[in-house]
Amino acid sequence: MPTAIGGSARLLRPEHPWGPFVLYHQPVISNEPTVRPAIDADAEAIAALFTDEGYPAGPSDIRERLSRFSSPFSTVRVAEIGGELVGFVAVHAMPRFEHGDRIARVLALVVDAGVRERGIGHLLMSEAEGIARETGCAFIEVTAGRHRPEAQHLYESMGYDAGIATYLRKRL
Repeated sequence: MPTAIGGSARLLRPEHPWGPFVLYHQPVISNEPTVRPAIDADAEAIAALFTDEGYPAGPSDIRERLSRFSSPFSTVRVAEIGGELVGFVAVHAMPRFEHGDRIARVLALVVDAGVRERGIGHLLMSEAEGIARETGCAFIEVTAGRHRPEAQHLYESMGYDAGIATYLRKRL
């Protein structure tokens, strides 16, 4: 059996002196969160997170929603730790009628309960703000239900002002 030399990249010494050396690379798995665009393969994990948060959805529902959010002005980004999906944010930038710019709206933000208080929500909101800037938005807005005080605390800690507008809604 060849013997290993080295750290994350492994050089295997051959069994025989005339045999070839073989270099194997082992992927480095980080505990630091990363953010990337969502893909169809994320649908099952996103559906589970969304369902756990009280919004039941199946993978096929999420795949359909991801297709609707695949445009320059609508996107879904996911956060991963060590290759595991731990959160997502859905953002839409819409034109404003009263001005020539846009306003971004965070339509969904969910972080796995097991990794909350580790900066994932902050990271995803920062990503949403970057998307808003890139699409020419003057503002970004998000809603937080009264039953989610921890979400409201996150948004306020990032400079969001709850007193700017009144949010009214009517079921159709």
